[in-house]
Amino acid sequence: MTTFFKTTALACAFALMTAGASLAQDAAPAKAAPTLETAKVGEVYLVEKSDPWELRCTKVETGQGPCQVFQLLLDETGGAVAEFNMFVIPEGKGAAAGAVVVVPLETLLEAGLLIKVDDTPAKGYSFAYCTSYGCIARVGFTAEELDAMKSGTAATLTIVPAKSKDVKVNLTLSLAGFTELFEKTRPAQ
Repeated sequence: MTTFFKTTALACAFALMTAGASLAQDAAPAKAAPTLETAKVGEVYLVEKSDPWELRCTKVETGQGPCQVFQLLLDETGGAVAEFNMFVIPEGKGAAAGAVVVVPLETLLEAGLLIKVDDTPAKGYSFAYCTSYGCIARVGFTAEELDAMKSGTAATLTIVPAKSKDVKVNLTLSLAGFTELFEKTRPAQ
């Protein structure tokens, strides 16, 4: 499992480079996303969009580096609540895929993050840490769980607000277009 976390460290750094920008999108005017041609080395750029998913990659000196799929999760009023960044993990690393999920500050951390794909039982994950823009959960998916996402229609992510411990906030992660873009991801080395 240690190897899994070493592999996800690069992916986490990648996800965190983009985390604050998406959650703060309502606060600033939209600017054009960089492309491979306009991005600087180390910068994340948009490769392709298949609403509600985006394929994002990091530019490296030789061109396109590691990639992940991204979805901004909205509440019932259309406000940004969480980010879901998912990436492939190389074979033999303990998981088939990983995700970095960023949720708001003031989320009840001990309640954890629940993820349920369609009608499968929910699985719980712990939060790793919080930063100034949100709390982070690092998730590992088995091959079976990844297959469920590829064949599913939606996943539900459940968090609990720290101020309202009896309230469960359910966020819908659409799986429409997920498989097509996820197949285009590249693992971090």
